[in-house]
Amino acid sequence: MRTVFMVAEKPSLAQSIAKILSRGNMSSRKGLNGACSVHEYTGSFLGQSAHFKMTSVCGHVMTLDFIGKYNSWDKVDPAELFSKAPTEKKEANPKLTMVKFLQVEGRGCDCIVLWLDCDKEGENICFEVLDAVLPVMNKPRGTERTIYRAKFSSITDTDICNAMNHLGEPNRNEALSVDARQELDLRIGCAFTRFQTKYFQGKYGNLDSSLISFGPCQTPTLGFCVERHDKIQSFKPETYWVLQAKVNPEKENSLTLDWDRVRVFDREVAQMFLNITKMAKEAKVESVSKKEKVKQRPLALNTVEMLRVASAALGMGPQHAMQIAERLYTQGYISYPRTETTHYPENFDLKGCLRQQANNPYWAETVKALLSEGINRPRKGHDAGDHPPITPMRAATEAELGGDGWRLYEYITRHFIATVSADCKYLQTTISFSIGPERFTCVGKVVTSPGFTEIMPWHSIPLEESLPHCEKGDLFPIGEIKLVEKQTSPPDYLTEAELITLMEKHGIGTDASIPVHINNICQRNYVTVESGRRLKPTNLGIVLVHGYYKIDAELVLPTIRSAVEKQLNLIALGKANYHQVLEHTLDIFKRKFHYFVDSIAGMDELMEVSFSPLAATGKPLSRCGKCHRFMKYIQAKPSRLHCSHCDDTYSLPQNGTIKLYKELRCPLDDFELVLWSSGSRGKSYPLCPYCYNHPPFRDMKKGMGCNECTHPTCQHSLSMLGIGQCVECENGVLVLDSTSGPKWKMACNKCNVIVHFFENAHKVRVSPETCDLCEAALVDVDFNKAKSPLPGDETQHSGCVFCDPVFQDLVELKHAAMRHPMHRGGQGKRQGRGRGKGRRPGGRLNPKKPKDKMAALAAYFV
Repeated sequence: MRTVFMVAEKPSLAQSIAKILSRGNMSSRKGLNGACSVHEYTGSFLGQSAHFKMTSVCGHVMTLDFIGKYNSWDKVDPAELFSKAPTEKKEANPKLTMVKFLQVEGRGCDCIVLWLDCDKEGENICFEVLDAVLPVMNKPRGTERTIYRAKFSSITDTDICNAMNHLGEPNRNEALSVDARQELDLRIGCAFTRFQTKYFQGKYGNLDSSLISFGPCQTPTLGFCVERHDKIQSFKPETYWVLQAKVNPEKENSLTLDWDRVRVFDREVAQMFLNITKMAKEAKVESVSKKEKVKQRPLALNTVEMLRVASAALGMGPQHAMQIAERLYTQGYISYPRTETTHYPENFDLKGCLRQQANNPYWAETVKALLSEGINRPRKGHDAGDHPPITPMRAATEAELGGDGWRLYEYITRHFIATVSADCKYLQTTISFSIGPERFTCVGKVVTSPGFTEIMPWHSIPLEESLPHCEKGDLFPIGEIKLVEKQTSPPDYLTEAELITLMEKHGIGTDASIPVHINNICQRNYVTVESGRRLKPTNLGIVLVHGYYKIDAELVLPTIRSAVEKQLNLIALGKANYHQVLEHTLDIFKRKFHYFVDSIAGMDELMEVSFSPLAATGKPLSRCGKCHRFMKYIQAKPSRLHCSHCDDTYSLPQNGTIKLYKELRCPLDDFELVLWSSGSRGKSYPLCPYCYNHPPFRDMKKGMGCNECTHPTCQHSLSMLGIGQCVECENGVLVLDSTSGPKWKMACNKCNVIVHFFENAHKVRVSPETCDLCEAALVDVDFNKAKSPLPGDETQHSGCVFCDPVFQDLVELKHAAMRHPMHRGGQGKRQGRGRGKGRRPGGRLNPKKPKDKMAALAAYFV
């Protein structure tokens, strides 16, 4: 019996596909990485009985990065990143050990079926999976085919079974186009970002951005926002005048007429027209025309239109909307949400999708009427050759999806129903009047057939006052005629929906990456999202774009990136050479980079106007070990210390608070220590600003605090405060936080594990002695007599945090009770503490033996 290995892009997809193909008759188990499950069943493959193993990855298996030394900002000239710096593929998430997991599960399999998402990124992941699995699979016999690709657009029984019956091959060209994009974005983005970040953060203190990033797509995206800002700033309002007339066809009602000249910008001319028309006492009907008009139903829904509507009408950011759409897709509610196509193929089962919605109370009547009377064929849209338009694939309720999930699903469903509904038809009546020599018009609309607007009421023809019945030559008394003064108004800031339209028009990004680029300019503090989801550029965003325009406009204009995207698409189609496109594009940007570096003074002149120099920023905090003067703490991102006397800047840990640490000094360099804290519920540790930036020992790296310092005698070092190996990560050590009393805790110096212990203790000290059982450092605890939880009213005790039964109930990990395996006991009420469900016997936790870790955790975490 052959063994068929199948891989999907997400765990939930793998489960859904396996359930459909096995008809629910499958067994499931967790994979070795804990994130992915493996589903197994027996069935038929290409006419032969086979054993199937279905699992998944979690997005990209690999990511592109520079090799070791080229990741150092300080040691490498950014110009080298364009050609000299070698790149390598690394695991995208090393903690998932995805390559090892795939190899373990794929070992000994005869063939592989790839169920990755059917877009360019999915094709790229196909080859990442193949690179991992092919070496451990059974070798093919002769010319036997062993690699298959499933193409599908929705998680329905029909689509999945159809994909399994029509397997193809993965597309190497599409995968290469993604590789090319990744390498271009990495090399170009890193070179510009590193240079301008180091240059400007070394000069200015209030930029308020941890990274001054550049991106071949991100920067033109920001350029659109700044271009609109510039139009608003340079706008000069002009006064104009409008002639407004009202006639009274009936005694009680009046009719407002629109002036055919619309407006004039000369006050005297406007006054002349007013004087002429005021001489007339009646308005004469010159013509009455009636015309039946049609408002077309919408084209089928693609990604860009969905993101536009989500932002403009539902108030969802593009990235948030995309995440929700992906969740709806993996749960089987909608078809694949990344598509440029707005045209349904001829064989698409429109009626089948419509029948799924026949029982929803919101649109059941409309759907049943369409099914009984016959649906309209959707309008002919654009066929990009990727996936069908976004379509609801099964019924859902608000209770099932909730919140934003339901709102997006409701819109997608209403849009789909609208595409197979009739057009909206209405009768437009236009009456033309003359008042003296001037012409005025009045337009009225009456709906004759609402069509698709019944299901999309926001597109309905607005209710207007009904026009009087009249004929040519009729006269109506003039109720009022006056001159109204108005002013032209500037455009508003771009909405996300308008920005998405511009990006699509100019070929910036893809339907999948557009939300990422918009999110990036928000996170970098280049724009802020105002009410109505309008994007207002910050000072930093404005200065950057103006600086690019001053030095090299092509860095911010959409033209060059649009040309690159066309080349990448040609790679995907097999019409352009991967290496030639890469080499040519990198050569262009390398030349631009050198010119940018040589001309940076032009951008710096703009920065000087908007931002303060380092020396004039921040507040005095701690003393420099060199000059013993106070250094200034610059709180704006990235937070850092600056000594204006020595002209030195010292990086600090981010995303927390910094304060002086008891005026204590580092024994190595005499710098005053500072304390970093992520809050009362988080971690905190002291650090020496100089050692943090210039590691004093070989086994230390840049960015290490005192909790990782290997100084043998310093009272704040790992050597003096380290207790034992972290209970979760491989290399971390739990270190006593000596500032945390009376709510004492120890925290891992590598990961986010925090262990709370000995609350209300007077003193907690790390003893030089170690535990005989697990070799962790012993802890000396001193309680006040009134608050001592120790047995026999004792106030002092020395023991192992992990092994001493006296400490058992005094130790907690985060918000869950933590037990060392030595505490299990096996009898009495200690065994029953917490829920107890799912416990299993485990070995003793030895802080020096990571292999015992998972068994121990299972035994004592609640």
